[in-house]
Formats: sequence, C-alpha cells, structure tokens
Amino acid sequence: MRFLFLSMIIAAAAASALSLSNVCTDSNVQSSLAPITINGITIDSNSVVATPVYNYTVSDSDNYPGASGLSFCNVTLSYSHNGISDNVLLWYWLPAQSQFENRFLATGGGGYNINSGSSGLAGGIIYGAVTGLTDGGFGGFDVSLEEVILKANGTLNYEALFAFGYKAIHEMTEIGTALTKNYYNTSKTYTYYQGCSEGGREGWSQVQRHGDQYDGAVIGAPAFRQAFQQVNHLFSGVVEATLDYAPSPCELEKINNDTIAACDSLDGKVDGVVSRTDLCKLHYNVTASVGKNYSCAASTGFGGSTPAASGIVTAEAAAVANAILAGLHDSKGRQVYVSYQSSADFEDAQTTYNTTSGQYYATASGLGAAYIQQFLYELNATTMSIDGITYDTLRGWMLEGMQKFADTLQTVWPDLETFHAHGGKVLHYHGESDPSIPTSSSVIYQDAVRRTMYPGLGFNESFAQLDDWYRLFLIPGAAHCAPNAEQPNGPFPQQTLKTVIDWVEKGVNPKVLNGTVLQGEEYGRHEDICSFPLRPSWHGENSTVQCVYDQVSLDTWFPDLNSIPLPVYADP
Repeated sequence: MRFLFLSMIIAAAAASALSLSNVCTDSNVQSSLAPITINGITIDSNSVVATPVYNYTVSDSDNYPGASGLSFCNVTLSYSHNGISDNVLLWYWLPAQSQFENRFLATGGGGYNINSGSSGLAGGIIYGAVTGLTDGGFGGFDVSLEEVILKANGTLNYEALFAFGYKAIHEMTEIGTALTKNYYNTSKTYTYYQGCSEGGREGWSQVQRHGDQYDGAVIGAPAFRQAFQQVNHLFSGVVEATLDYAPSPCELEKINNDTIAACDSLDGKVDGVVSRTDLCKLHYNVTASVGKNYSCAASTGFGGSTPAASGIVTAEAAAVANAILAGLHDSKGRQVYVSYQSSADFEDAQTTYNTTSGQYYATASGLGAAYIQQFLYELNATTMSIDGITYDTLRGWMLEGMQKFADTLQTVWPDLETFHAHGGKVLHYHGESDPSIPTSSSVIYQDAVRRTMYPGLGFNESFAQLDDWYRLFLIPGAAHCAPNAEQPNGPFPQQTLKTVIDWVEKGVNPKVLNGTVLQGEEYGRHEDICSFPLRPSWHGENSTVQCVYDQVSLDTWFPDLNSIPLPVYADP
C-alpha cells in the first residue's frame, strides 16, 4: 500500500510537470494573448518569452510566509501605445494548473520604483495567483522614475509621470487578468492588489480610479499625498538648521530610546513595544531625556562614517525633537502637515559628520531633495542645500506640488463608491512607529473616505458601515513596511493577502488582524492587532489585547491643517 501511495504521488507530480511544460510555451501564451483587445495598446506577440519553473521555493518574508514545491510559467512580454514610440515590459508568474486558485495579483514598488521585482511576484504565487508587475515603460524592470522623469531637453516626462501615477499598473492588470482567463480557460478570476510605501500609493491609485477592476487590496503605509510627503522629508533638517543645532545621531537615538521606555507601559503591557503612540503624545515629553548620558560606537551608514559619540542630552536636542514631532507649522503658527509618531526613529533628522571641523551638520533628505530638484524645478540634480530654507519655503513647495501633481502623485481621492459597489475589500495597514511616512497620514485619509462615503452618519455609525469593506490597522511598534529592530517584540501582519482573500472569497471580516513577531526572542508569537479607530489595551500580566474606544487619544490623530487653503483631507 505504501508503495502504491508513493507511486500515485510520483505519477501526479509527473502529470503536473508535463502539463506545465505543455502549456508554458511561447506559442501557447501568444495564443492566449491574441484575443485581448485594449484601446490604444498593441501587444507585441513576438516579445513573449515563456519559461517553465519547477519546484520553486519562496523564502520567508515580512509580507508573506515561505512556501516550497511551487511550479509556474515565467512570462515576459511587451506592448506599446499606438502613436507613441514606447515599449512597456510586463512580467507574470502563472502557477501550474494544479496550483492555480483562480486569482490574479497586481503588485507595486517602493521609492521611485514601480515594481518590487521577483520578491513581489513571489507574494502571489504562494496563494495560487497569477502575479504581475510592470516596468512602466521606463526601459527595464530595475529602472526607476527618477532616471526617466526628465526628458533630454530638461522638461518633465509626463508620459512617464502618468505611467507611474496610475496608468501602467492599470494596463498591466487589464492585460494580466485577460491573459489569466484565456490561459486557464476560466470565466471567473478574483483580482487583488498588494503593495507598501510607493506600492501602497499605487494601490490607492487603482482602487480610486479603477475600483470595479479589483476584488481586494492590501495597501501598506501608502506614500500618497506626495506634494506633502516628499517635502516633509526635508522638514527635520530644516528644523535643525532653524534652531541652529545639529545633534549627533546618537543623541537623537537616546531620546527615542527613552521615549520607547517611558511609553511602553501606557498600553497596559510592558514588552518593549509602544502600542499607544497617541497616549505617548498626551503624557510624555522628550525633555525628560535632558541631562541623561548617551554613548554609541562608531558606525558606517548611508550618510557616511560616524565616529563614536558620547555626551549628555542637551536642551537644544530636545527642542529639535519636539519641533519635529509637532509637525510643520508656518510663520503664522498654522499647521501645514503632520509628522511622525512618538517612538519613530528620527530618520529624516540624521546629521552628517564633518571630519575636518569635527562637527555634525544638517543635511537634506535624499528623497526630498530629488523631489524638489527633479519634479518641481525640473533640474537634473538629486541633492541640494538646506541653507536659507524656512518653514514657509516648505509650505510653498507643498502647495506648488499639490497643484502640479493633483492628478498623478497626490492620490487622495476619497470617493470610493465604484470600488465599494463592486464589492471590493481593502485592508490598509501602517506601522505606528513609521519613521518615513507619518502614520497619521493614513488615519486622515481613511477618515476622509468615511466622511465622504457616509456624510449623514455620526462617527461610530459611519465607522460601522465602513468596517464592512475598508479597515485600517495601525501596527504596534512597526517601522516602515517592516518590523522594527528597536521594538523587536512587536507583531507584524505577515499574511495580509491571505486575510483579504478570506474576506473576499469567504466573507471573513477581519475585526482584528493576526500579527506575528518576526524577530528576537519571541519569534513566532501571535498577537491580535486592533482595527482603527479602536485602540489596544491590556489589563493584567497574562491578559489578551482589548480593542477599546478612547476619544481623547483619538483626537490626537486628526490635525487641523489650517495653513492649507484647500482640503488636504484632514479637516475635522
């Protein structure tokens, strides 16, 4: 019997391999593409390359668990837009027939990259989804928008901008879903999206513009509202220049470590994780670090070499930290934009050490500088000085970008009626200690959707309606799209795509999100993550998390951006 069972397994594996080798051919993929007609697009059938891949192993990731024994058809092809001499590359992984689960997954990128390469494709193949990505027409899968945003004549490349803004991923999804149905001869396919950071913004670009194309979306820490987000990267350095104090990274690290230690217990559990940054904002001030000793070993990072540092935290450093946490205000005292939560690293405030003078000095964030130089000024430069830049200068740049990129990079349209009417579900998450994209930027967007979609209902009643199809989860202690080494016991939602699949296909509404500790001594421990606006609270040493309503702390998430004359989708 054992021999017979083993023979059956071998036979099944051979049949599966034979099936993949038969269908994963250039000619078969070409025949699956032939019926596809999309207005304004010509698919180059001669560009198709189909290669079978057998027994593939996906390694464990922050955003999906590992898997082995996967087989798929690795397909690349290209298309062009009629009347334009361009060439857009597409890359799809199509599961073996026995592993296909009637799903298609679109993926996005990060920074100024429109895709995440094979790591993005791997996140879908483990769930039996045909998974796709695009190069946006930029000239290769590893070419970023930064490299093509300016034409040779020094003007903005609007074709590339629109492709990056929303167009290329939409077209990749259109072609991919049609290819999927033809390749597998199926009439029903669930279509999903997954991405974080820039990939999160790209996800919202699809949900906002093409809501009836998607059944579910996983959107993490979205880099939307870029006119504000990218300029905001410069804010911390301008604070240091304005206050005339450039602290060493070690001094800021001490302030942040003290914040984590002081605010850890505010959620009712001492575990090295700040789960309630709202309470931290209400009850803790970084001036408590003034006079305390700090010490760090020498290090080498993106900003160059930093020597060993030690000293006592100064009042000047605390003033810098407090000004950063308060967010950008103009010269009239009005709030322009939000900042990072207490316990987030002061990543944008990292100073550079001058070996000649032996002093630290404030520098411009690379992301912010590239945005100002290339996108606003249309110059072929990615660095800049922050000398002479004021808070009002930053405000002016934000307003300029808000007007210039309203239809491409802002991506904050709050009316999601098309997506909702289609039955779509969106799981939106954001690390509560994100040092790159302010966590509250996600909160104020969700609140804009709530107020737009349910204008006649009160706060609680409208959230009850919204929770049926759009949930936001703030991840305790998490950094930007990843766990946080400084708060290693924090949970991270590794299986968000599976959660959305279960929500769409089985009706399992994630009232709490399953998080897993992915590092440190507590690796593998599971913890429920509350759905906003409910906040986590523990009572007793061995208690489980309770998701509670706390109006006072909730109020800290909704700023009055009264310096901006038009809606930023944050007004109360």
